[in-house]
Amino acid sequence: MTSQATRLTFYNHKGGVGKTTIAVNVGAALASKGKRVLLVDSDPQCNLTSYFFPDDFVNSLLEESETPKGRTVWSALKPLIDEGNSINIIEPFETVINDLFIIPGDIRLSEFEQSLADFWTDCFKRRIIGIKATTALSNLINKLIIKYKFDYVIYDTGPNIGPLNRVILLDCDYFIVPVACDLFSVRALSTLGQSLKRWIIDWETITDLAPDGLYLLKGKPRFLGYIPQRFKTYGQKMAEKSRFYLGHIQRQIHSDLISVLREVDSDLAAESASTSNLGQIKDFGSLVQIAQTEGVPLSKAREGADYLKLQALNAFNEIAENIIRKASISTLAKKKLFRRVKDE
Repeated sequence: MTSQATRLTFYNHKGGVGKTTIAVNVGAALASKGKRVLLVDSDPQCNLTSYFFPDDFVNSLLEESETPKGRTVWSALKPLIDEGNSINIIEPFETVINDLFIIPGDIRLSEFEQSLADFWTDCFKRRIIGIKATTALSNLINKLIIKYKFDYVIYDTGPNIGPLNRVILLDCDYFIVPVACDLFSVRALSTLGQSLKRWIIDWETITDLAPDGLYLLKGKPRFLGYIPQRFKTYGQKMAEKSRFYLGHIQRQIHSDLISVLREVDSDLAAESASTSNLGQIKDFGSLVQIAQTEGVPLSKAREGADYLKLQALNAFNEIAENIIRKASISTLAKKKLFRRVKDE
């Protein structure tokens, strides 16, 4: 049984598109609007964890992760993966932002990811351990949502198309694509859509094959929108080169992502590319490094230009508001559809 909270991720297998920074700042913006938010560091590189905690504390977390004191995501998953026991329910850490919490990452997630490739094959063979391992992270999040009453869960993922990101995407209600205004981001969109399509279709097959009574992933991540970011501005206007790529990105979003997902299910990409821009994040220069060093959202940095902090605050608030609005509209539409089908 799934728990009632919105799960999402900022996903792009291309590196350098600011996923972690966006996760932190959008999470903080959602928390400022009265939402309880859980950040899940599901990247073995632990960038999200390192954003909030100093190196010596991160090192201690990793050293203790396989002990009874462990509080990383691997501490929770290890009993099931290694011994076939139940997952260990760990306590999230509070961040410096009220109502914003984090489950720390772990470099041992790379080992978990390698195992997930075999567990995925086991799912097609109707092996229970394969399905339990594939849904283990989702089960952990279920229990944490219920215990701590989270409204939003945000996964921070690594820049790859691998087994770990596959199960994370299939667990999410929504995914959001951060894109830099450059040629590489345009090219990356073509493989993104096809990978998601294949994962969704494969999981539908696994769902049909799975023995009765097992918890399964939703398996239908919906495209909520994209976020152009790290573009240059002159005055209040986007630089000409960035505008050029922004146009290309919008067209690729339609042809390589929205159209591909609609082949599987029209509800997975209900909006057009022209209406799915959730907000734009310009290049904030050194303010990003300052905020990361201080372990706070951009708008809360002690150092840096005040006008940049205000612009960052407004940009991430806009994105958070669009996420809340679009997720609410989607949920309402599904409820109406369910009632109509039930009445018929």
